[in-house]
Amino acid sequence: MTGFIRFADSLSAWFGKAFAWLIILMAAGTGYEVFVRYVLNSPTSWSLDVSFIMYGSLFMMGGAYTLSRGGHVRGDFIYRLWKPQTQALVDLVLYLIFFFPGITALILAGWKYSARSWSYTEVSVNSPAGIPIYQFKSVMVAAGILLFIQGIAQVMRCIICIRTGQWLEPEDDIQETEDALIAKATAAEKDGHV
Repeated sequence: MTGFIRFADSLSAWFGKAFAWLIILMAAGTGYEVFVRYVLNSPTSWSLDVSFIMYGSLFMMGGAYTLSRGGHVRGDFIYRLWKPQTQALVDLVLYLIFFFPGITALILAGWKYSARSWSYTEVSVNSPAGIPIYQFKSVMVAAGILLFIQGIAQVMRCIICIRTGQWLEPEDDIQETEDALIAKATAAEKDGHV
């Protein structure tokens, strides 16, 4: 089980980090649009569509990575008070009742939606540029498959935690800003710099 969990975590991390580069492209594209619109008085007809496509792709493809790192919203004010086995049992039930049916629906509906879009090479109706968007519709399916794989890994994490009483932690490749500030303040207090 641990091998599959590590595989799913690394797969989710790879896609999440790869698609995170879209932030740079979005910032550059928005900066370009602001420049040509307000300095050159020559706005583009494609900028809004492209930024929607990039943001949507980033959002969708980052979902599995966020799930692998425990970054999705939950009722932590109650959840954190429970023993790890209780947390794992509740998570397991919620994955089976809500997560997998929802993700399965996303994959199946996304497949249908994407296939229809590819069949007539759909373009955006929001701008006169007619930006092709059929490729973007496939992101729904890819994101759903990644979430499904990561969901299986999360279920395995729950099973391990129910058995051992401890969560199998993901790789430590990110750090919350708040945690970093707390660690920095604690280190400064220990060194007597406060």
